[in-house]
Amino acid sequence: MLCRYSKLHHQLLASVRLIISTMASERWKDDIAYAMTPLKLITWPIGVWPLQVYNIYSLLRCVLCTFCACLVAILPSLEIYMGCTDVGQNIDCLMLICCGFLGVLKTTWFRIYANSLIINYNSALRDYQTIDDTKERDIMRKHAFIGRTIFSSLLIFAYFGCLMFGIVPILNYNMSNQINMTNEDMTLEYVIPSRCALKYFPTSMYTIFCLIETVLITLASTTNFGNDALFLNITLHVCGQIKILRIRFINFDDTSPRICDRFNALIERHRYLITLTRELANLISFVLLIELFIISILLCIMGFQFIYALKVNDTAMIGKSLVVQILFLTQLTLYSFIGNYLKSEMEEIGLSIYQSTWYNFPKKLARNVNFILLQTKSPIALQAGNFIVINLSTYVSILKSSFSYLSVLRITLGV
Repeated sequence: MLCRYSKLHHQLLASVRLIISTMASERWKDDIAYAMTPLKLITWPIGVWPLQVYNIYSLLRCVLCTFCACLVAILPSLEIYMGCTDVGQNIDCLMLICCGFLGVLKTTWFRIYANSLIINYNSALRDYQTIDDTKERDIMRKHAFIGRTIFSSLLIFAYFGCLMFGIVPILNYNMSNQINMTNEDMTLEYVIPSRCALKYFPTSMYTIFCLIETVLITLASTTNFGNDALFLNITLHVCGQIKILRIRFINFDDTSPRICDRFNALIERHRYLITLTRELANLISFVLLIELFIISILLCIMGFQFIYALKVNDTAMIGKSLVVQILFLTQLTLYSFIGNYLKSEMEEIGLSIYQSTWYNFPKKLARNVNFILLQTKSPIALQAGNFIVINLSTYVSILKSSFSYLSVLRITLGV
């Protein structure tokens, strides 16, 4: 009887363990889907999703989207070269050239140096699979929620801008047809300035070309802003892991056995997170340098276009310039705030260790605390070109410089 009872008891324990294991497995699968599925839906088609199979098919997707972004930069360049644009269209051309160039740069860069993103995203997968503390899981979910919010708002607004750029020329064309304007009197305005490049095609294909160019600028926006979302989301995840490590340092119990092994495990975790952060900082350094330069110029020029559009009361130009300004300003804001957040979290590791009961540690272990404090005095941060730290101070400086140049430009041209 006793043997039978013991057998039933073991079977019950095994069933409970299986249920708990299944629930845990479903939970981390839900967490991974919550954090990464939207990113995969956007970045897999352009061939830069870090957890994909890097084969010929992913390369073809990357090449196709890069080619589309190249067209967005090439067509306006040809229009400027052939002198087929006025002052207002020149500004639109410059904006599209910059957007297409940034899309090509980011897609190519993230594809060539994909190893940094692969390491970080594989680490994020392990983090979700091994988390077992409710509070730590809440921290990870919170950062994933922030990432999803950034991702969705940035892409939705970008696609809204693409839709606006696509609708305005078609509406103007239909209005011209309604008033029976002849082809000689009608000036065709394409989504991407390309009137001279497409003048040999019949006017009946105008709507088709507008739809094709709308798809092109949508893909170019995906290569630009989608890559930003891919990078910023994993950076936020690393920030969440640093915050979890800070809490572990503060709550470190110095009375339990094997104190050295447990504290050394935290130190190894700190070193590992520094390595992940350094990978991300090295990856984005050159891209950020180019992006900051381009955004600084575009904020000035598009601001001038917005002021000019207000003066001449051009509603379409006001809407387009405002959307573009908000998009590029949002890019700059996100990089600055997340870069500042990452830097502050790395610095506060030292404060977290100081708030622990380090004074009760063994002497050999207490000496290790000094090295960690020294490390946190020069934390890893996102930098543009390895010399411009991306934080709120840089953000304010860029805004001040751009608006100063805008004021000079407005006064010089008398607008």
